[in-house]
Parts: sequence; structure tokens; C-alpha cells
Amino acid sequence: MEGGTTFHFITDGVEVALQKAKESAKGKDVRLGGGTNTIRQYLQKQLIDEMHLAISPNVFGKGENLFTGIDLPSLGYKTKEYKMSDKAMHIIIGKDNT
Repeated sequence: MEGGTTFHFITDGVEVALQKAKESAKGKDVRLGGGTNTIRQYLQKQLIDEMHLAISPNVFGKGENLFTGIDLPSLGYKTKEYKMSDKAMHIIIGKDNT
């Protein structure tokens, strides 16, 4: 792919996928991609260090709720930063290391 980006599709679970991504990144940040189910799996296993959510004030149709049944504070997460813009609210959620 142009720019040197390579995609690997892993079906062995989120832990294996994250480990392979970290090995490939060689010390650089790893970004997760996927839908609600994928992100929920990583959150529930406390594998996300930091997450940036951009929430648009326009909601269209039905969708999956990212946080249903997930107690972020009990998993060690807290809101680290939030900012409003004309088009979205940006929330940074991360592990509570205090």
C-alpha cells in the first residue's frame, strides 16, 4: 500500500491482535480500528491506554451503545480531557494512574 501501511487481519482474539500490532510498531503508538464490539472487548480487558472520542451533536438512526454494561471507573478509566468545538465534543478517556 502507498505510504508503507500494511494491514493484518487477526482472528485469534484481541490480545493476540494487540501483541502483533505492538511487535510491528516497534515501540511506536498502536491505534485500534474496528466497530463497537471490537472497542468494547479491548475496554473490558483493560487493554486501551487512551481513547479519543469525537461525538457529533447529530445522531442518525439507531446504533450500538459503546458503553452499555461497561463501568469505566471500575475498570480504571477516567475522563482526562474534554473540549467542545462547533462540530463535536472531544473526550479523552484514559487509565487512571493516580
